[in-house]
Amino acid sequence: MIGLVFTTTEEAHPFVDTYADGRFSDLGPDAPLHDDHVLVSVSGTGKVRSTLHAERVCRDHNVTALVHAGTCTALTKDIDIGALVGVTAVLEGDRIELSAPSYPQMPLEVPFETDTQGILVTQDHVVQDSEDRSYWQRIADVNDSSGYALAYVAAQHGVSCHIAKAVTAHAGEENESFQKDRAAAQQRIADCLLAYLNDQLPA
Repeated sequence: MIGLVFTTTEEAHPFVDTYADGRFSDLGPDAPLHDDHVLVSVSGTGKVRSTLHAERVCRDHNVTALVHAGTCTALTKDIDIGALVGVTAVLEGDRIELSAPSYPQMPLEVPFETDTQGILVTQDHVVQDSEDRSYWQRIADVNDSSGYALAYVAAQHGVSCHIAKAVTAHAGEENESFQKDRAAAQQRIADCLLAYLNDQLPA
């Protein structure tokens, strides 16, 4: 069974309203729904919620892969708003003061059709300070609040993890069309997952 994890129900709806004729449209936080092949769930925002959620999914369900899809912020202007990013590696980004971080960079495979690929850093704090942003721009491409936690727990259970992210903004910049861009990004995520499942699931 493939486990799809969204951060919020808002991000999930373009997908669940389409997949399986909308039978998963009542999806809510921490209440996974599944059929014979796919489990869909919502973790909630932040690394703690994502960690606990991934632990429950991996412990209670026979998932062979954990797939996380959602929105993100680009740390570089080389990645356009609206771009779909396949994550090749993920970092934990709230412990930069440590000379030897407890949570190393984790490489990931990208089984999706995306516009580009890049490194994701997961942070609970918002990157606004120019020095902080500059640091992460040198080693990562996009950031979010959940990806590393999900990938880390999946690895502890021997489950492969794949992440796709759609960009809704550039770090430190106002986006006057944020609501429109977020809706478009969520639809891109839905389309990406539907294409992925079409390749992965039996006909």
